[in-house]
Amino acid sequence: MNNLMKKSANKLIKKITLALIVSAMAFSAWAISLSEAKQQGLVGEMPNGYLGVIVDNAETKSLVARVNAKRKSIYMNLARKNKITLQQVAILAGKKALAKTKPGNYIKNASGQWVKK
Repeated sequence: MNNLMKKSANKLIKKITLALIVSAMAFSAWAISLSEAKQQGLVGEMPNGYLGVIVDNAETKSLVARVNAKRKSIYMNLARKNKITLQQVAILAGKKALAKTKPGNYIKNASGQWVKK
């Protein structure tokens, strides 16, 4: 990887990190709900950059749908700005989200299983 590509990748990672922070702030009306849902093992982070349902109920599905819709919107904007695909942004965001998941919360591993971090 040459220096230009490294700089470009680092810049994109910084933008995704900022977008994740902004999206967390945008969810402030239900940030406690999201945090509680994660702590209670109702939802977890997935490698594809989106939140997943672990315990299937209407409230959890609604929360996940709202969070994922907001994330997708942010990812689409980042993809357009950086001239890359939505999937590329989502995968980078997924790696970041998995890395930042608190111990004891759930993540989906490479084999598709929910595991506590």
